[in-house]
Parts: sequence; C-alpha cells; structure tokens
Amino acid sequence: MYLAHMPPPRPGIAIHTLAARLRDLPPSCGPVRLVGVDGHAGSGKSTFAGHLAAALGGAPVLHLDDIASHEELFAWDGRLLTEVIEPLTRGATASYSPYDWRARRFGPARALPPAPVVLVEGVGAGRRALRPHLARLLWMEVPREESWARGRARDGEEQREFWAGWVEAERRHFTEDPSRPFADLLVRQSAQGYEVLTAPAGTLDTDQSVTHRDGPPAMW
Repeated sequence: MYLAHMPPPRPGIAIHTLAARLRDLPPSCGPVRLVGVDGHAGSGKSTFAGHLAAALGGAPVLHLDDIASHEELFAWDGRLLTEVIEPLTRGATASYSPYDWRARRFGPARALPPAPVVLVEGVGAGRRALRPHLARLLWMEVPREESWARGRARDGEEQREFWAGWVEAERRHFTEDPSRPFADLLVRQSAQGYEVLTAPAGTLDTDQSVTHRDGPPAMW
C-alpha cells in the first residue's frame, strides 16, 4: 500500500522504456500519438504524466482539470473534441481556455501544439468519446478510497465541500463510462518508482517484456 509519508516516486527506467515505446507507435490523432493517463482523483496522474512528459523530451500535457469546471465536472467531452481533438486531427495547433477552480471562470486561451506525443491526464481521459483518438490508455492502479484520501489530504479543508460532491460524481462517471477495462497499461507506484504492467485491454508488443520496474515492486 502507498504510504502517505513516502516521497514522490522517481521517474526511473520504467518511464524511459515506456517513453521510447510510445514514440514508436503509429499516430492516433492526425500526426499526434495521443496518450491518456486516467485514474481516480488523487491517484498520482499529474505527477506521473509530468515524469513521462520529461522522458519524452518535453511532450505537451493537457490536464483535464483545465477543461472541466464546477458546472461540468464530466460533461466536457464535446468541448474537448471541438477545441482540442479536431484541430490536432488536422495537424493544427489546438486552443483551449483553462478553468480557474478558485475564481470559477475560464482564463486566457492556451495553445496545444500537434507534437509527436501529447499526454492527456485526468479523470475521464479514457472515456469512450476519447478512446478512438488515443494511441494508448494508461490507468493509475491505486484503489479509489486510497486515491480519494490522498486527494483530500492534498487539497485540505478549503476543498472539503467540493470533495464531498466530487466523490459521488466520479462514482457515477466510472459506473456509466468506465476507463480501466479499456486500459492498455496499468501504472503502479512505490517509493522506488513506477511499475508498468499489461492491463485488461493490454496491447504491448509481444516481442517485448511485459513488466518494467524501478526498484522493488509496489506492495498491494
């Protein structure tokens, strides 16, 4: 089990192995290899995506927290398809307005270039509307109760009321539109790093090793 006092996982060899394999994939969204990083809120998606983006040489990361809003916790797929997916499919630079969760409004437009690999991280990155555009879907393998506890501890008392509503909304979303059964890879974490494993819909190349670890495997 992940322990709250553990330091954040280091990137390690597994990240670089994964990055190399993602670069070799055929494009899935115009010229882009779009890679989804999904999991429960608080499961470490942003941290992992940051490490993976660095291993990819600075790949752009689209955080779905910037797309969602208080009014549209999960009903943002149409806007994402129009503002981001359609331009990338044409090989054009996408433009979206990040949401400010404290000010409760959308900010100035931000560009998202059609890089060779673009990461989309956030709860719902593997939803059915996005899966046809993904080259790979990764799922952070952290139990939901543990993830939510970590998220609450991270956000503090200020977000207590928000979390009460979020948990129910996330339960409902994954009941109606689950991501994990369609994931290609599972990502587990420990104090030593990450472990990348085949998932229910695993599409790892058969001539390559299934498991990549950094240090001892995580305890589950």
